[in-house]
Amino acid sequence: MCGIFAYLNYNVQRERGYILQVLFNGLRRLEYRGYDSSGIAIDDSLPSPINGCSAPPPLVFRQTGNIESLVKSVYQEIEATDLNLKESLDVHAGIAHTRWATHGEPAPRNSHPQRSGPDNEFLVVHNGILTNYQVWKQMLLRHGFTFESDTDTEVIPKLAKYIFDQSNQGGQTVTFSEVVIEILRHLEGAYALIFKSKHYPNELIACKRGSPLVLGVKESAEDDGSGFFSSNKSPKELFFSSDANALVEHTKRVLVIEDDELVHIKDGCVSILKFNRNRGNNGEVLSRPASVQRALSILEMEVEQINKGSFEHYMQKEIHEQPESLTTTMRGRLIRGGSSKGKNVLLGGLKDHLMSIRRSRRFLFIGCGTSYNAALAARPILEELSGIPVTMEIASDLLDRRGPVYREDTAVFVSQSGETADTLNALEYALDNGALCVGITNAVGSAIARKTHCGVHINAGCEIGVASTKAYTSQIVAMAMLALAIGGDTISNQARRDAIIDGLFDLPNKVREVLKLDQEMKDLAEQLVAEQSLLMFGRGYNYATALEGALKVKEVALMHTEGMLAGEMKHGPLALVDENLPIVVIATRDSCFSKQQSVIQQLHARKGRLIVMCNRGDAASVCPGEATRLIEVPQVEDCLQPVINIVPLQLLAYHLTVLRGYNVDQPRNLAKSVTTE
Repeated sequence: MCGIFAYLNYNVQRERGYILQVLFNGLRRLEYRGYDSSGIAIDDSLPSPINGCSAPPPLVFRQTGNIESLVKSVYQEIEATDLNLKESLDVHAGIAHTRWATHGEPAPRNSHPQRSGPDNEFLVVHNGILTNYQVWKQMLLRHGFTFESDTDTEVIPKLAKYIFDQSNQGGQTVTFSEVVIEILRHLEGAYALIFKSKHYPNELIACKRGSPLVLGVKESAEDDGSGFFSSNKSPKELFFSSDANALVEHTKRVLVIEDDELVHIKDGCVSILKFNRNRGNNGEVLSRPASVQRALSILEMEVEQINKGSFEHYMQKEIHEQPESLTTTMRGRLIRGGSSKGKNVLLGGLKDHLMSIRRSRRFLFIGCGTSYNAALAARPILEELSGIPVTMEIASDLLDRRGPVYREDTAVFVSQSGETADTLNALEYALDNGALCVGITNAVGSAIARKTHCGVHINAGCEIGVASTKAYTSQIVAMAMLALAIGGDTISNQARRDAIIDGLFDLPNKVREVLKLDQEMKDLAEQLVAEQSLLMFGRGYNYATALEGALKVKEVALMHTEGMLAGEMKHGPLALVDENLPIVVIATRDSCFSKQQSVIQQLHARKGRLIVMCNRGDAASVCPGEATRLIEVPQVEDCLQPVINIVPLQLLAYHLTVLRGYNVDQPRNLAKSVTTE
C-alpha cells in the first residue's frame, strides 16, 4: 500500500527544479496509496568523481507526514547547499515514493528510497512485502553490512551492493540488469521495485510481482502515435507509476508491466525481459530471462477525472459523480428495444463463458471490505434469477480455512483496484482448484482482470478518495447485470427481469434525487458529531447497506459504528439500546418491510434513539414517535434499492468527518489499494 513514481528525461532539457516538481506532483497523485512518509532521490551536480566512480552519489530526501511535509523539507535542505535548481539537464533519472507503513514506524529512516549505505550506491523504492527478508538480512549482517531501518526493503539495495561488489572482483564488469536479475532470484513475496544506482547513471530498472506498476512514454513530436513502443534514442520522457492516474497529465501512452517482467531504461531505450518461474526441488526459481516486445496502450482517461473540480474533497466529488458513474457502468450493456428484441443485458466480457457459468453448481462471491459488501447486496438477486446458491467469502478467511473450491464452482472476485492482495491470493487458490473465475473490477489491465477467465469492468471512472463510494454503487449495478445475464434464458422470470432493467435505466435520475438530501445529512451530522457510537440495522437486500454505511462512518469519521443484521437484534445487540445511543434502521419497501416495522417498534419500546430510512410516503408506517428522525428516499426495484439507500449514509459519513476536523480523503491508518496482506 505504497506509491511509486519515477521520471526520466532523455535528450529533453529540463531544469532540476522542474524535475523536482514532476516528482512531487506524481507523489501527490499517489498520496491516496500511503501518506505517513515519503521520499525522493535525484542526482547531485558535483562534477568530480567520487570513490572512483564517474558519477556522484544521488541525493536522497526523506520525511514523515504528507507530501507537502516532504516538499517543504526538500527545499529547506537545498537552501543549505549549493545545489542549483536552475541547472538544465538533458538526461536525468529521479525516483519517488509515498509510504504506508508495514515494517517499521513512520520515520525518515524507514522511508523510501532505501539505500545500500551512506554513500547511496544503490537506491530502491518498493511497494509490497518480502516474506524472506530476515534470511537475507542475517546473511548481509554476517558480511559486515549494517542496517539503519526496520524495513524489509533495506535488504534489496544491500543485496545489490553485495552482488555488484562480488561480481566486479578481478576486474570483471556486470550490467545493471544482471545485478537486479540476481536479486530477483532471491526475493519471495509481493513487490514492485525501481532501482537507481550511481554505478549506472541515468538508468532505471523496474520490476514487479503482485504489485501494480505502469510505464508511461512521452516521445517527441516525431512520435507517429501508432501505440507501439519505440526503442530508438529520440528525445523522450519516461515515467513509472503505481497508478495510471499519475501519468495522464503527462502522457496517455502506457505499458502495464506484467508480473515477472523487468523493464530497463538505458540511453533512451527501453528493454523488457520476461522470466518464467519454475518449481524445482528447492522451491521456486527464475529461469533465464527472455527479451520480449510489448505494445503500448492508450489511456481512456482525462486530466479532469483526477482533479477535484469545484468540490472540496475527492470523496465529496465522487459521491456526487454517482449518477454519471452509474450511467457509464450501464452504457452499451442494457437493451430496451422493441417487442421483437425485448429487454436484455449484454456483457461482452462474459459471452464466451456464459453457458459454463449457468451450469455452475454454486457461485462464490469473494472480496474484502466495500467490495465484499457490494457482493452481499447483489447475492439475493443472483440467487433469485439463476436458482444457483451463492456463498459469500471474505478473501482472507477463505484462504485461512483453505475452504473447499470445486471445478463445478464459479468464483466471482470483486475488487475496485483489481490488485487487492487477499483477493488475488484467493484467485490463485481458486484457479489451482479448477474453478471458473470471473472478475468484477474498476481497473482495466489490473491483475484480477488479467488472471480471471472472464469478467465485467464496472467503468466507474477514477476513484481517489480512500473510502470507496461510486465504485460501490457501480459494483452493485454490475453484479445486478451479471444476474440478469445469467438468468436471461429463463422465461418464468421475464417480467421480473424487465422491471429490473427499467429500474436500471431510471437509476441515475433516482440517485440525483437522493443527492438533494445533502443539506439534510449535514444537519443530521451536526446532531451526531459528538457521539461515540452508532448502530445501523438492515436486513434482506439492505443488510449490506447497514454494513457499508457503518464501514464508511468508521473509515473516515473515526466513529465506532456497527452494521448489524436486524434479524439478530434480539440475539444480543438489543442489550445496547438506550435513550442515548443513535440507531439507524433501514426500512425501505421490500419483502422484509413488515419485519423492519416490528424491529422499529421494539427499539422504540426500549427508548431507542431512532433514525429511520424509509421510502417517500411511508413515514406514517415507520414512525413510532415524534422523536424519530426520518430519511426519506425514492423507491426503486428492491434489488436496486441498496444503491439508493447508501447515498445518504455516504453523505452522512462525509459531513461527520468534515465536522470532526479529520482528513476526508486520507483517513487514519488506511490506504486505497491494499496490495499487501
